[in-house]
Amino acid sequence: MAYPKINYIGNKEKIVEWISSLIPEDASSILDVFCGGCSVGYMAKLKGLTVYANDILKINYHIAQALIENNHTILEDADVDCIFAGEPIEGFVFHNFADRYYFPDECKDLDMIRENISKIPDKYKKALALTLMRRAMIRKMPYSRFTIKWDKVKELRDEEFSYAKYGRRRHYHNQSFEFHFKDNLQEYNNSVFNNGKENKAFNLDVYDAVESIDADIIYLDPPYAGTMNDYFAFYGFLDAYIESAVPHPFDNNFTDKNTIIDQFDRLFSKLWKYKYWMLSYNSRSKPTKEEILKLLSQYSSDVEVHEMSYAYRVTGKEKKQKDIEYLFLIKNR
Repeated sequence: MAYPKINYIGNKEKIVEWISSLIPEDASSILDVFCGGCSVGYMAKLKGLTVYANDILKINYHIAQALIENNHTILEDADVDCIFAGEPIEGFVFHNFADRYYFPDECKDLDMIRENISKIPDKYKKALALTLMRRAMIRKMPYSRFTIKWDKVKELRDEEFSYAKYGRRRHYHNQSFEFHFKDNLQEYNNSVFNNGKENKAFNLDVYDAVESIDADIIYLDPPYAGTMNDYFAFYGFLDAYIESAVPHPFDNNFTDKNTIIDQFDRLFSKLWKYKYWMLSYNSRSKPTKEEILKLLSQYSSDVEVHEMSYAYRVTGKEKKQKDIEYLFLIKNR
C-alpha cells in the first residue's frame, strides 16, 4: 500500500518520512488535528499508531474517512458503473457555478455524479468516491485550486494557446471527470489497508477537536500565516459540491499574521492532556521561529527544534530560495 496522489497545497508528502522519524517511540496514538490531505496521518497509520485525523473542511474529512479510518472497503466495478450512470442534470453546481470553475455541460455531469454518490449506502465507499472525485476535479482545474479566475481557466484549458504561451498543452484539464476518476481508481483502492487499530476521522473545529479527542501526540500543521494559506478559498468549492450548499468561511483559520500569535497561545493553552506536541512551521511564515519558541516556553521547558531545508514548488517551477521547514517537538510538563 502507498499514499495516493492527492494534490494538496501544503501537503507534507515529500517530507513525511522526516516528520515520521521524529515521532517519539513511546507513543501509540496521534491526533493529526489539521489533517489536510492526510499524508502525515497515513504515514502514522503505516507505522502502526492509532490515528485520529481531523479537519474542518468536509472534503478533508472524507479523505480521512477513506484513507485513515477505512481499513478494508474499496470501490468495485459495479460501484463505479452506478456512479457514472444516467444523464447529466441541471442541479446545484450547474445553477451556482457554471462558467465559474467548469463549463456548463461539465457542471451537469458533476450534478449527476453527486446525486449518484449520495445513493451509495456504505460510508467508506461514499468517502472513497468523493475523494476520487476531488482528485478528478483538481486534475481539471488549472493550478489545482479554486482561486483562478474563469477567464484564466478558459485560457489555460485552451490547449493550443497554452502550448504557444507556456510550452504545455495541459490536455488533462480537458479529460472528463469519469476519465480521471477511473485513471486513479486502482491507486486509491490499493492505498486502503488495515493496521489493526481503530482509527477515526473527525470534521471538527480545531478547538473542539483538542478538547474531545485523546491521544499521546498531537500533530499540528496549521496554515502558515503570511504565505499562500487560504484553504477555504482553495478548496471550499469542494465542500459546496459535497453539501450542495454554499459554505461560509470558518472563524478559526490561522491565516492572519496579525492575530496568529494570539491564536497559537489560545490553542497551546488547551493542549495540556497531550504528552507530546509536534508543530510544523516554516521560515517564510509569521510568527518567526524565535517568537514560537518564546510562546512555547510558557508551556514547557522541554522544546526541541528540528530543521530541514526544503524547496517549495510554485506552478511546477522550483523556487531558487530554499526555505527552512521547522518541526517543534514539545514534551508536556
